[in-house]
Amino acid sequence: MAHNPLEQFEIKELIPFSVGSNAAYDLSFTNSSLAMVLAVVLASALMIFSMRGRAQIPGRMQALAEVLYEFVADTLKTAAGKDAMRYFPFVFSVFMFLLFGNLLGMVPGMFTFTSHIIVTFAMGMLVFLVVTGIGFARHGLKFFKLFLPHGVPVVLAPMIICIELISYLIRPATLAVRLFANMLAGHILIKLFAMFSGMLIATFALGQDGHILGSLTSLMPLAVNVPLMALEFFVAMLQAFIFTLLTCVYLNDAINLH
Repeated sequence: MAHNPLEQFEIKELIPFSVGSNAAYDLSFTNSSLAMVLAVVLASALMIFSMRGRAQIPGRMQALAEVLYEFVADTLKTAAGKDAMRYFPFVFSVFMFLLFGNLLGMVPGMFTFTSHIIVTFAMGMLVFLVVTGIGFARHGLKFFKLFLPHGVPVVLAPMIICIELISYLIRPATLAVRLFANMLAGHILIKLFAMFSGMLIATFALGQDGHILGSLTSLMPLAVNVPLMALEFFVAMLQAFIFTLLTCVYLNDAINLH
């Protein structure tokens, strides 16, 4: 067992590959890359194969796919209105990618790519650029009205514009840090409790000191690990939902300018 809880976040090269003079650009296929590919493949496989039969009475896989579809669709319609449904493929893709990425990280031996801020920041920037592009495409220069709410006194306008502009520009960072911090902290906590359980079991194992009480004491951390794992599964799903919900809220700003 590794004694460093941060070891699980180490990027490891699986297929080394560099381009440019003196190998300036490292494009190696890593464990993080593999986890991302698996997340895309599994999410795609779920939607493709579960809906291939389109049974009137759905099986388990089809029911799961339909629940996920309806869940994201209802979230988008509630947060941004029916007009935003044209952007549903983008929002649904973001949700499925993050959901499967978070859940894959709960599998022993798998890599949690959402625990790296470079990945979550890239996702945040993607949402930011797409939403901003939609805003300018729909409203042109009128999109700047988003930074000056209607009815603001002229005297307060410069201050309000600065506040709104700063809050808008930091959206990628807030999206990134929220997801990254929750996944990182949760996995570190699970690893620490697992290591603690292993050490206690090794110390108070039956036959080593002959005390039944010691053996029972060594199993106590396991009673904490089980609900902790359940909590982390919930957090993995919740963080994918929160990221998606904020994407819908930002889409609402771009479409309706409020």
